[in-house]
Amino acid sequence: MVEDDLMVASGIKLGLTDAGYAVDWVSSAERALDVLEHESFDIAILDIGLPGMDGLELLHRMRAKGMACTGMPVLMLTARDALHDRVRGLDLGADDYMVKPYELPELLARLRALLRRSQAANSAVLSFGPLVLDTAARSAGARLGGLDGEGELHSIDLGPREWTVLEYLLIHAPKPASKEKLLQALTGWDKEITPNAVEVYVSRLRAKLEPYGVALRSIRGFGYRLDVQTQETEAA
Repeated sequence: MVEDDLMVASGIKLGLTDAGYAVDWVSSAERALDVLEHESFDIAILDIGLPGMDGLELLHRMRAKGMACTGMPVLMLTARDALHDRVRGLDLGADDYMVKPYELPELLARLRALLRRSQAANSAVLSFGPLVLDTAARSAGARLGGLDGEGELHSIDLGPREWTVLEYLLIHAPKPASKEKLLQALTGWDKEITPNAVEVYVSRLRAKLEPYGVALRSIRGFGYRLDVQTQETEAA
């Protein structure tokens, strides 16, 4: 998030953190460009009215050829209600646009939509085998009695960081997720989480998934992957 207003930034960050996101905040476009040279992110929230370089120029540079963040979804925030500002932002590569003041539930919904689009997911509901994760309702469950979507759905109680780990794994399933990426998903720069802490959350999540026939497998030297247990895999 790139926002120079401390009060606005604090409110957005609190709301996003409560919703399960790891948020990193900078207050200037210049600092944002420096950070983007060394870090990767799933989505960016940019304010247009920044001191020095404004958000539109920042967006232009982010979309420049050779930048690693070229394809990252960008949501623009602004107090400017002029049509030409909105048009320019979209023409420069913004994926969505919100005019202040706005409601947090709408901001969250727009972020979810942009993330689904960027990750080629067309629904707010993520599923893998019997697992069902509704990112809009913030509910997790597993269907018993088969994988055809007709079984009874049992709720799975997840802590905020267990939810974050499972959501990341589901988005990338059946591909594995690296421990480094899970670490980035779990925390911002202002909170220290160690790789050992990631293992703790993975262990807790594994214990909650195994009764439903879902294995969270460790890949030595890399990370973790979700697998649906069958009679063949259990025998192996």
